[in-house]
Amino acid sequence: MIFDLSRCNDFPDPRYGNADGFYAVGGTVSPESLAKAYPLGIFPYFEFRQEPVIWWAPQERFVIHSGKIHISHSMRNMINKRRYRCTINEAFADVVTGCACIDGRIDESNAWLGPDLMETWISLNGSGHAKSVEVWDGDELVGGLYGFISGRSFIGDSMFSIAPGASKLALIHLAGHIESQGGGIIDCQLETPHLKSMGGEYITYEEYLSFTLSDRKLEW
Repeated sequence: MIFDLSRCNDFPDPRYGNADGFYAVGGTVSPESLAKAYPLGIFPYFEFRQEPVIWWAPQERFVIHSGKIHISHSMRNMINKRRYRCTINEAFADVVTGCACIDGRIDESNAWLGPDLMETWISLNGSGHAKSVEVWDGDELVGGLYGFISGRSFIGDSMFSIAPGASKLALIHLAGHIESQGGGIIDCQLETPHLKSMGGEYITYEEYLSFTLSDRKLEW
């Protein structure tokens, strides 16, 4: 079933959505909407210049367990050289802008991270629902990622890299931060070869909710 959110007071149970993950149309990408949707595994993904909003909620979730992240030999060499430093939530708006605009992404016909959604994410950061990881070369921001935090999960939304390997470094730093608190998951939302090579795997929706709706919260 594909839900019409213009006729719903809230987000219906994703278990009744389409098997391929296509969940709903309509609604808005307001901070309030995303704060309700993301802990349930629901996320918007559509061309921002078009309407309506399209929502997805795959029942098999592609995630990286913090303790299982794969660090390649080349990445270990990069880490050992200590050229780059990583921080958490020091430049959230700059990371979102980097994700939206790097290599002219925002001008592409299929761009999904437009001005309205960028503003929503910055608002979610202000309310404590969203955090970023930054990678710095001196004082220059050369990569990073951002996402929504819920329970023992970090629900990744986008990443970018100017320096080779910077987004991978951000992901490794994030996994280490989560693992240092007893472990959790990074929700990758969609499978990519890049994320699969770093340890991405599928879990069931029920297992996914055990992380996102956990009473034990990660500290940020």
